[in-house]
Amino acid sequence: MSNKIKILVIDDEPQIRKFLRISLESHSYQIIEAETGKDGLVQAAMNHPDIIILDLGLPDEDGLNILKQLREWSSIPVIVLSVRNSEQDKIMALDNGADDFVTKPFSVGELLARLRAALRHTLPVTESAIFKTGRMSVDLVSRTVKVNDETIKLTATEYSIIKLFVVNAGKVLTHKYLLKEIWGNTFAEDTQYLRVFMAQIRKKVEENPSNPKLFVTESGVGYRLNIIE
Repeated sequence: MSNKIKILVIDDEPQIRKFLRISLESHSYQIIEAETGKDGLVQAAMNHPDIIILDLGLPDEDGLNILKQLREWSSIPVIVLSVRNSEQDKIMALDNGADDFVTKPFSVGELLARLRAALRHTLPVTESAIFKTGRMSVDLVSRTVKVNDETIKLTATEYSIIKLFVVNAGKVLTHKYLLKEIWGNTFAEDTQYLRVFMAQIRKKVEENPSNPKLFVTESGVGYRLNIIE
């Protein structure tokens, strides 16, 4: 039995599927293909892939509807790969359960990095774990955050935000998701409120807060905690 990571590609363009198969198999991934949304759901149920690459412009059903149906019974990571590139398209995909969004045309290097990040997110961060990325480490037991091995002082809200990013490391978190998770539905649209707290966190953990490497902005969509070895 193969122990390769299985990727299900749901895309109706034969040339895209061929390009992805050649590119990803050369990096030791196992590829399963589907050219319609309906077949994609069947393949997901039968083959139990580790991750799904999903096109939104499918011939039988919009990819967002496929994503919604998938999320009714599965938490398999999904990377949306689409020519749609508006902020609203990205927000809708992420809010409906996508783990990431890559716009066509794309580079293989970028896609591989997003795959690694999404797969990293499937490995649970346990309450005994110390999470480390770049210059920052987070101890979920002692609720402490260190930068270059020195403990930094955080408010309870700042720590809650950082912890939410840690358990979703590598994943894009939309403004709405962050606001609802930290402050509740009342603040779900108050992006300026979130922006203030993100600026405070960056001042404490980033080497250069004006050019962040850890907590990066996904323009118009939200933020991502980068995984830096």
